[in-house]
Amino acid sequence: MMVRCIRAEMRKLRGAGIWWVFALLPVISAAYGTFNFMQNREILTNGWYSLFTQHTLFYALFFFSPMVGVYAAYLWRMEHIGGGMNLLMTMPVQPFCFFAAKGAAVLAVTLLTQGWVFALYVLCGRAVCGLAGWPPVQIALYMLRGLLGALAVVALQLLLSMVIRSFAVPVLIALVGGVVGMALVAQDAGLCWPYALVLLGMNANRAQDQLAGGMGAYALSCLGFAALFCLLAQALLTRRDVRA
Repeated sequence: MMVRCIRAEMRKLRGAGIWWVFALLPVISAAYGTFNFMQNREILTNGWYSLFTQHTLFYALFFFSPMVGVYAAYLWRMEHIGGGMNLLMTMPVQPFCFFAAKGAAVLAVTLLTQGWVFALYVLCGRAVCGLAGWPPVQIALYMLRGLLGALAVVALQLLLSMVIRSFAVPVLIALVGGVVGMALVAQDAGLCWPYALVLLGMNANRAQDQLAGGMGAYALSCLGFAALFCLLAQALLTRRDVRA
């Protein structure tokens, strides 16, 4: 049954407007990051690492969480109009299955987003910045660590979009959350804030690895926040009834 729910959620994404967000926002982020790198090459002398700090500065801070917010809000949009939530609650499936299926769909799009961002990073480095060779393997690991942090953001945004009928409000919360996350990372308190986890995982705008020796605590924070938001969603869905 879960597989069928996931397939249903993935079908909703065919031809959806969110693909414009998926395509364009990383391009804007890459353009800003590449421009900053080219304008400051005299001080950004660490090649691929320096370019990555500039790309992730804009992407992880301003774009990632709102993009996940858009993905999540879109998948809940159909349930918030035309009695869709009532239909969901009366189907012979555990309501949390729908939440989990939406989470799987958003994670799939998020994985594609990370791949697109990495491809733009490599393209800009080779074609625009003239960097030699290929990015270090560690950069790819930073991208994968960002996906681990994305678990918490995806779960939180799905929870927010489930309880808030507005499309824009959860996306705005994600944007503000990302900015607050940057401030908390600067205070070494990023593990306490779900929106800061992607910043930490991707080592955004830092030359030295922020998680050196602390990967265990990072993974525990990511999985802990994700589990907490999933449990809250399950509790809300279990206690929810149809509305007249």
